[in-house]
Amino acid sequence: MDDRSPPPVTLEEVARRAGVSPSTVSRILNGTARVRESKRQAVERAIADLKYLPNEIARGLALGHTMSVGVITQDISSAFYNETLKGIEDSLADAGYSPLFVSGHWNAAKEAERMALLVARRVEGVIVLTGAMDDETLLNHAHRVPLVITGRDLQGPNVLSIRLANEQAAFEATRHLIELGHTRIAHIAGPQQHVDAQERLAGYRRALTQAGLPVDERLVAFGDFHEGSGLLALNQLLATRLSFTALFVANDQMAYGARLALHNKSIRVPEDLSLVGFDDLPGSLYTIPPLTTVRQPVYELGKVAGEAILRMIKGKKASLPELPLQLIVRESTTRKRG
Repeated sequence: MDDRSPPPVTLEEVARRAGVSPSTVSRILNGTARVRESKRQAVERAIADLKYLPNEIARGLALGHTMSVGVITQDISSAFYNETLKGIEDSLADAGYSPLFVSGHWNAAKEAERMALLVARRVEGVIVLTGAMDDETLLNHAHRVPLVITGRDLQGPNVLSIRLANEQAAFEATRHLIELGHTRIAHIAGPQQHVDAQERLAGYRRALTQAGLPVDERLVAFGDFHEGSGLLALNQLLATRLSFTALFVANDQMAYGARLALHNKSIRVPEDLSLVGFDDLPGSLYTIPPLTTVRQPVYELGKVAGEAILRMIKGKKASLPELPLQLIVRESTTRKRG
């Protein structure tokens, strides 16, 4: 018994069945043919009868298209980046494009290597999710491939950028705690080489200053945006023996770690301490208690970035809409007692 599949139908076989030349079939497939409707219908019937599947990759290469977009992320395992990557993937899939994901790990040299790799793979565009590469390097790469960049304001030919209002959102998160009567508010900041972390720390400080409250730098600890660092940072704050009744954390993952540290010390949330995060990751609705946090439109960010890069690839005018951040109040915050 012969289990081998029959050889694939060729373009030449379709041409013979339709009574046209192979080049006519090719032009009809790629949308550049100007032929009589009868010929077009004959080719379409032949394709259907023979169950012909065109080689999209070969056809794309012949036209100078690889149907791929490079995506430089920083931590592909991060829950935050996962949602953004889903948005990118969904937007590209609608147009028949595929993403190539690489990680830079907040290292400018590694990001440059990944960028060179993507260009060598002939991607048609690159989306850079924040990152450490300097503006000049990015602008130089834009001479070869269109770029969409998140997390910064960068203007230039073949470049589109979007920056979320991290400072203002952090200000509003801290002000929420102040409006609940808290005057001693601690902060777990992210690593200060990250622009997002810098802006969230600035928003925290501005809210305190604007309310006439002192900014006590001893109530600021630093983490790396991962859960373990949130636990360690909270223990550092408690070790100072300084009093505080509320805590604003620069991202949800560190807030999860801080929440565990509070549980280990029998400090109740929100009865003893109100807790606010930043990101509104899917899991934040299911913490005990559900976490008050700033909702970032992370999926939408990926979606609009993907849609924009596709327009740029096609030579069309592209823009990125303003994406609002929103404070989501849940049960982890309450009015200060006493």
